[in-house]
Amino acid sequence: MGYPMITQLGRYKILSEIGRGAMGVVYRGEDPLLNRTVAIKTIIMSSDAEERAEYEARFYQEARAAGGLNHPNLITIYDIGREADTAYMAMELLDGIELRELMKRGRVALPFALEIAAQVADGLAFAHEHGVVHRDVKPANVMIIRGRHAKIMDFGIARVRVSDIQTQAGAVLGSPKYMSPEQVTGNRADHRSDIFSLGVLIHELVCGSAPFSAPTVTALMHAITIALPPPPSSVDRSLPKMLDLIVAKMLEKEPDVRYQGATEIAADLRACLEQLTESPITMPVSASADAEKTAKLDVALDARTAILNQESTVASEATLMARNEPEERTRRTDIATATHVVTGTVPPLFPSSAFDSDEALNRLAAMASIGGQDAAGADAISRSSSTLRHVWGNPDRRWFAAAMVIAIVCAVLIAIL
Repeated sequence: MGYPMITQLGRYKILSEIGRGAMGVVYRGEDPLLNRTVAIKTIIMSSDAEERAEYEARFYQEARAAGGLNHPNLITIYDIGREADTAYMAMELLDGIELRELMKRGRVALPFALEIAAQVADGLAFAHEHGVVHRDVKPANVMIIRGRHAKIMDFGIARVRVSDIQTQAGAVLGSPKYMSPEQVTGNRADHRSDIFSLGVLIHELVCGSAPFSAPTVTALMHAITIALPPPPSSVDRSLPKMLDLIVAKMLEKEPDVRYQGATEIAADLRACLEQLTESPITMPVSASADAEKTAKLDVALDARTAILNQESTVASEATLMARNEPEERTRRTDIATATHVVTGTVPPLFPSSAFDSDEALNRLAAMASIGGQDAAGADAISRSSSTLRHVWGNPDRRWFAAAMVIAIVCAVLIAIL
């Protein structure tokens, strides 16, 4: 359908064309009185008298419906008027992108989707509180501005519940994919119809596909009234179960079973968003493996420490018994053994992130045992010190002990270098 070129509508100067619809054109215009740029929505009156009256009534109904609403998530209507056969409405010019275009680029992040859906619910709740039902909630009628702010547009088929304007019997108003069962069957649609349509929008927003689909409009309408929608988590397992419950309640066939107010929806969506942000961060695979390895190492250290403490005690007892033995060589051997166990001349070990060998575990366990001995270990050291003082009193024994100390120091230096 062709539309005549327009350069002026009332006091508004037409700057350019923004888009075209079934009922008219949307222009970018300038308001010289207030010195601001506006969007001007027009409707071309039909030559048919009956259609003309219906379109004109619906157009002015939108103006009355949206013009009385002032909310951050609803578009603002400034003015309405008529120029010859063209009725027009001046409204807020939104600099952003339609949600429909955003969804065409691919699935959006879940936190973003939940926040945008909650904002749309806020706007609908305000409209419903003032007796206005949108009846055409869909992604094309949601504008995203400044990256994360949603505005509901196009109240062109909005119904004022207190209005005297009656919908034609059996008439279907709305976009088929987002219609509620009562819209499909031609029954009166109240604010709960918007809730159903928002549920369809949310499902498509988080899943990338609408809950109802069919090759023909007739089959689609049948699916909307009969078919059960798949839970979002059945399409994407990463989606939270709480979102399944929210969407299922919004998409109930019977209006009385759905959410009865959009305010509840906004609250539940934000609660779901909070669950996402407060959920514990899962440990990466590498970190998890390291943690498991550390736990195994702790067990090994405890076991080795217990064994070494027991060996230290046995060695100390053997040293005391050796004092009563007549043979000097046997006593020297026992003293050297006790000294080795107590002083713990184990080469130092610097553990790495890969601690898998039994030998490394054993050596680290020995180091841990030597670095933090209990009371039994301290007692063993005391007894061994007494034994060494006894040994040091004999010149021959002093030479032997000195040789042992030098050997031990050399072994430590070799291990370090």
